[in-house]
Amino acid sequence: MGASRRPEHRPATREIDEQTVVGEVYLTALLRSQLRSGLALLGVVLLGLGGLPVLFILLPEVAGYRVGPVTVAWLILGVAVFPGLLVAAWWQVRTAERVERDFTEIMRRR
Repeated sequence: MGASRRPEHRPATREIDEQTVVGEVYLTALLRSQLRSGLALLGVVLLGLGGLPVLFILLPEVAGYRVGPVTVAWLILGVAVFPGLLVAAWWQVRTAERVERDFTEIMRRR
């Protein structure tokens, strides 16, 4: 009687290196996760930045209020927006790193 052959164990990283269909599925899943988080953040940032002019139109007394020679609208758009964008960028980098770390952990297990 002949012994049955065990199928060759192929690490997941080898699937990616050899650009097989399975490796393509792995990479597509990684890219979709990163794209999803990036688009969600883009939506939040665009909604926030796009909402500011609407707010200024709806509340012109707030937009026209002056702090020294500059209106509040210009202070918000020219100064206050940037810390928010830095936080958004920091969050995106952390999210991308977490997704990549999870992906790497999954690849090691297979």
